[in-house]
Formats: sequence, structure tokens, C-alpha cells
Amino acid sequence: MIDWSAFLIVSVASLFSAALLVSFYSLGLRLLTTAGRIPLVDPLEFTGAITVLTPKKAAKQLKRARKAAAANPLTPGMKRLALYAGYACFVLCGLAVLYGVYLIVPALHT
Repeated sequence: MIDWSAFLIVSVASLFSAALLVSFYSLGLRLLTTAGRIPLVDPLEFTGAITVLTPKKAAKQLKRARKAAAANPLTPGMKRLALYAGYACFVLCGLAVLYGVYLIVPALHT
């Protein structure tokens, strides 16, 4: 017999944890860009990209990112705080993934 209430609990918990994980990751990216750390990767370093940027386009985007960083109205202390908060969001994402692995693998908690 299927325990439908347990199935519902697992479904809600997995949806909630997935939404929480995505939220922390996106907030971490937003805080990093606010702090001035634009996550730009050269085309030669990341060959699995959907769209490969030409060097001309990459230079244009880097110039635009530097211009946006220069126009950032935050003080250096606020930028540092945003940077640390972004890293904290990534750490929380990693901890959530590790906790999920801990819950799935029974050998870890016996």
C-alpha cells in the first residue's frame, strides 16, 4: 500500500529545497555582481558554452561590465559586505547539497 501522505511530504520538501537552492544561488550571483565581481569567462576556458563569444564581443562585454562597475554607487565597505554575503550564499548552497546527500545515502547516518 502506498502511503500518500508521506509521498506528499517528500514532494513538498523536494520542491521547497529546490526553490531554496536556486534562490540562494541566484542571490549569490546578484550579490557578486553588485560587489563588482562580474562572472565573465573567456571563451577558451569554457568550451561547453551554448554561445561562444568572439574575442571582439567578449572585449565589448568586459568594457561594459567595467563601465557598470565604475558607476556603482556603493562604498567600498558595502561592496565588501555584498561580496562576503554572496560567498555566504554559495556556502549555504553547498551545505544544502551536502545535507541532501547525507539524507539520501543511508551509510552516512547509521
